[in-house]
Amino acid sequence: MNKDQLMMQRCLDLAVLGAGKTSPNPMVGAVIVYQDRIVGEGYTAPYGGPHAEVNAIQEVIAKFPGQEAQIFRDSTLYVSLEPCAHFGKTPPCADLIVSKRFKRVVIACQDPYAKVNGLGIQKIKDSGIEVSVGVLEDEAKWLNRRFFTRVALSRPYVILKWAETANGLFAPLDGTQRWISSPASKQLVHQWRTQEDAILVGRNTAKIDNPSLTAREWEGKQPKRILIDRDLDLSLEAKLYDDAAETIIFNAKKTDWNGHLKFIELENFDWYLPQQILYQLYLMDIQSLIIEGGAKTLQLFIDAGLWDEARIFIAPVNWEEGMPAPQWKGTLLSETKVASDTLRIIQNS
Repeated sequence: MNKDQLMMQRCLDLAVLGAGKTSPNPMVGAVIVYQDRIVGEGYTAPYGGPHAEVNAIQEVIAKFPGQEAQIFRDSTLYVSLEPCAHFGKTPPCADLIVSKRFKRVVIACQDPYAKVNGLGIQKIKDSGIEVSVGVLEDEAKWLNRRFFTRVALSRPYVILKWAETANGLFAPLDGTQRWISSPASKQLVHQWRTQEDAILVGRNTAKIDNPSLTAREWEGKQPKRILIDRDLDLSLEAKLYDDAAETIIFNAKKTDWNGHLKFIELENFDWYLPQQILYQLYLMDIQSLIIEGGAKTLQLFIDAGLWDEARIFIAPVNWEEGMPAPQWKGTLLSETKVASDTLRIIQNS
């Protein structure tokens, strides 16, 4: 890697520290380099808070009082996404950068959001600051794939998750619960839950497994819980209805918001159900969604082509009989060991 790439990689590493906290904003990291050393860095705060560039600039001001103006004029600012050019929850970062008169600004990739989309870059260029765009662009886009999907497709980024046996079975035929993956895999899933906006299951899974769908084994925010229950058959005593997290119930009976419970009636429930659900979640600023089952629900989204990533745990056990695991077509991105399990990450293609 050259110097620009090394500094941009640092931006990406910083950006990840905001995972699960910035949505529906993207994760962004920023680094300020003066005389070949990092003097300030930051990442985007939880939604509504300062952006990465602001935090990096504030660090320089705090560390070098009275010297910051000269330091900025002789520094390069690296940022993993185009600085914003509009007033939202915070003022435009592009205006702040221009006011500090940086010598150079290096940006990984352009922001696809209509109110930014090249405008931030143009503002900075028009001020006379040298601008470079495209350093580690693919890596930056992958990091913010949830944000890019939401902007481009008007729906959340969809992650499918399940466990299956070595011979491709998903659940017992008699409708009982039977655990497949290891405790280490379970803990990893709880970590994932803190990083995504919502998690979805169908009524059958909710009835059989009675899951809490919370991140009990990893510190972080609780995802919104999504339930598909056409006729509202699930008992109100189910764990999904407790007050541990906000719960959204898509159904064909009623719309009623009551505290942490939000019942949303879908017209023509049996038609284009995945499309209806994802659009409703998009309108609710939900940027990413994990679908955990059951097999029918997972296959519904697979058949509709409405998924982006699948995370599949393969356990080193064989069952004599059982329900086959969902069938998918995609590209294998990685295969790693999680304790005794094998985790395969698949990209829809």
